[in-house]
Amino acid sequence: MTEQRSGTVAEFDVHIGLGVVRGDDGRSWPFHCTAIADGSRRIETGTRVLYRVTPGLGRWEAWELRPR
Repeated sequence: MTEQRSGTVAEFDVHIGLGVVRGDDGRSWPFHCTAIADGSRRIETGTRVLYRVTPGLGRWEAWELRPR
């Protein structure tokens, strides 16, 4: 598993459960609602988060998103 990173939820579509985290380093990572660590499956755009990057289905994804 990779080190913990910080960033901001740049996009999140509650209807399909997909979003994008923009890291403080400027890189963007997609995520699925199941990657939200508290199990809520919802997160607001603009929320500051801590996360990890992990291999997904054919791409790297944000995982274990935790609001800061």
